[in-house]
Amino acid sequence: MAVAPLPEVRRVVEYALTEFSPNQLYLGIPNYGYDWTLPYRDGGRAKSLNNVEAVRLAWDRRAAIRYDEQTQTPWFRYVDDQGSEHEVWFEDARSIQAKLNLAFDFGLYGVGYWNLDRPFPQNWVVLNAMANIRSEM
Repeated sequence: MAVAPLPEVRRVVEYALTEFSPNQLYLGIPNYGYDWTLPYRDGGRAKSLNNVEAVRLAWDRRAAIRYDEQTQTPWFRYVDDQGSEHEVWFEDARSIQAKLNLAFDFGLYGVGYWNLDRPFPQNWVVLNAMANIRSEM
């Protein structure tokens, strides 16, 4: 499933706003994806990968990247060299824009990313187009 499905993120923000004012809240935005081996087994673990690696993996495996409108998240399936099926959920420009729109719609103080040591050039293009960036350091 999606790392941060938009309906769930929205529910968390709505709850947080019952306890805090918007100017006290940052929205956390993931900067990674997960590669799950199917069928999923309870307690199973996924491989974490950055968003660029996810696109590269789809390309290498000739997998069509789909976009789930409900969760506002890209995903794809592929079969590995051992014949195991995988499902990958990650972030792209569209999913980042949806999360930024959510933060703006609720008037949140800002956003923060986990984690920035994974390159994702699309993110900065979207963020710069949508927001005035200020440093608090």
